[in-house]
Amino acid sequence: MEPLHIYIGYDSREPLAYHVLAHSILRQASKPVTICPLVQPTLRQTKLYTRPVGPNESTEFSMTRFLTPYLAQFGGYALFMDCDMLCRGDVWELVKLAKADKAERGVWVVKHDYQPSTSTKHLGQSQTQYRRKNWSSLMLFKAKLCRLLTPDYINTATGMELHQFDWMPDAMIGSLPKAWNWLVGEYPQNPDAKLWHYTLGGPWFKETQFCDHHKEWFDEYKLMAPSFNLYAPKARHMEESHASV
Repeated sequence: MEPLHIYIGYDSREPLAYHVLAHSILRQASKPVTICPLVQPTLRQTKLYTRPVGPNESTEFSMTRFLTPYLAQFGGYALFMDCDMLCRGDVWELVKLAKADKAERGVWVVKHDYQPSTSTKHLGQSQTQYRRKNWSSLMLFKAKLCRLLTPDYINTATGMELHQFDWMPDAMIGSLPKAWNWLVGEYPQNPDAKLWHYTLGGPWFKETQFCDHHKEWFDEYKLMAPSFNLYAPKARHMEESHASV
């Protein structure tokens, strides 16, 4: 069977977040998946991504995420996820939800409707407010219907055009349950969420290591690296701090 192709935004400032998320996806998936990190320097080296870094880009994958349908060769379903997440459910459930949607859709997202509670994000980045905020942090694409998202378009469109989904008619944007992109710190604690999104900063940062649902993230980390040899200096610091609470 064809695996579900998953593309995760990769940021060199938080590699641990990527690896723990990937581990949580693999541990929960009921069918085969492939996981590909969107590493901006690699995409630049191959000339797929050439746009200059914008002043409001808070991560290295702020815009590269929209290459997902192209990288999937405009075939099948393809899933993009921010790296600052922890998967608690089977990602194949997203495909099941999409297939149950009888309308013609090109992309499915959690349609958040909120105002950020802070003016800054993790790493001191400004919290830009715009229409459809955080919709693009998790996107399930029906890739063949997203052919506008070519490298040429992504490298020349404005950030707002991309993140506000100007490339897809409103009627073709499907809705996913909020539990599949639960905004930690913006929404109340939810132990039943399918996916936690640490959008204000996750447990891998010292400043936010005790955020909501931090224990579950550390539990996943321990399952991934039981000997604590991976990223050893930082891992030891995090574990010691966590154990002291």
